[in-house]
Amino acid sequence: MSPEESPGLGQGIGGKSINMRKHEIDHIITRMLDSHSNVSDLNITVGKPFQVESEGLLCPVDLEPPFKELTPFQAEVFALNILNRDRRLTETLLKQGSCDLSYQLPGKARFRVDIFAQKSNYSTVLRKLEAKIPTCKELGLPKAFFKMAEEKNGLILATGATGMGKTTSLAALLNEINEKKSVHIVTLEDPIEYEHPHKKATFNQREMGTNFDTFANGLRAALRQAPKVIMVGEMRDRESVEIGLNAAETGHLVLTTLHTVDAGQTINRMLGMFKTEEENQIRIRLADSLRWIVSQRLLPKIGGGRVAAFEVMGTNLRVKEAILQGESEGKTFYEMIEIGEPFGMITFDKSIIGLYEKGLITEETAVAYASRKPVVGRGIDGVKSTRGEKTTDIEDLEVDMDYRPGRGERV
Repeated sequence: MSPEESPGLGQGIGGKSINMRKHEIDHIITRMLDSHSNVSDLNITVGKPFQVESEGLLCPVDLEPPFKELTPFQAEVFALNILNRDRRLTETLLKQGSCDLSYQLPGKARFRVDIFAQKSNYSTVLRKLEAKIPTCKELGLPKAFFKMAEEKNGLILATGATGMGKTTSLAALLNEINEKKSVHIVTLEDPIEYEHPHKKATFNQREMGTNFDTFANGLRAALRQAPKVIMVGEMRDRESVEIGLNAAETGHLVLTTLHTVDAGQTINRMLGMFKTEEENQIRIRLADSLRWIVSQRLLPKIGGGRVAAFEVMGTNLRVKEAILQGESEGKTFYEMIEIGEPFGMITFDKSIIGLYEKGLITEETAVAYASRKPVVGRGIDGVKSTRGEKTTDIEDLEVDMDYRPGRGERV
């Protein structure tokens, strides 16, 4: 489709040229941000109007001129102008089908941007980044985070699906270290989401594509930069995991993320990146290096918004044995986390029950997001009993006094 055939974007705002001006893109983004409260993401997809995600739901945005359904040309114009003729990013998009970058709206917001091909079109999603560094207390993170900030070396993994707040939790953990320790911290990010000020710690934040080309190469270089703490945006492949383990084994504290749902899956994912004959050696290295695995899920909150539930697993002799030998009956990571509660560990189910007890989520939400529904069900019944509420809908139960046991007859 030519620009002349496509109404709206490219004509009404940017003229007929595919090269819109930055202030025109900024105008659209500003209108999208101001359209709803608590906007977290901007979504530009063919066949839909401009949309924003507000409190977990996608909402259309009214613009002038109106865009009832974005055309392939309009979506491509937007994507190409966000790329701003960056050759490396354009080549990555064409070869790999997607690319990540950061975008700044001066004086208003910063974004993590993903542009990707879908069918024969391009879509763009902009995740709004918070300017203020959150604290562990403000986020209501588990007490184990304060223990993590005291770690001298080893590996700390934050896991969960995309958009579950892993990066925000790690930013709060780095802020805690920044407040208390005079150390050198190097971060490798794609892109930089939170800009940390120098407090007690000295920060050097590096962005993929601008300061390094791959996480593996960035990690390799970081080992020569004399850091005490290294934060890696994501362990994406075997090479980055191996270098990360090397760093953890040589006295560095390494923080990173994985797209896994719980502790058990995290261990298996890392082992799965290596050949079968290497598994035993990797198990030994993981058992020695791993300090904490924190998994999180965002649940719909009563009254709007979302609230985080956590699973936290620290390492002890039982956990190390399970990493070395694998899980077995009576020796699962879930059971070890339950037993380890006095040491700061917590299961998703216990965390979810706690959110229900505080009145932050509904019973339906609690059960829907549970790892083990019977466990959460019993926990909710316990909360209800404490409150003096009914735990069942069954009424008018009574003992049949006329029934003779063993004979099935009535008196």
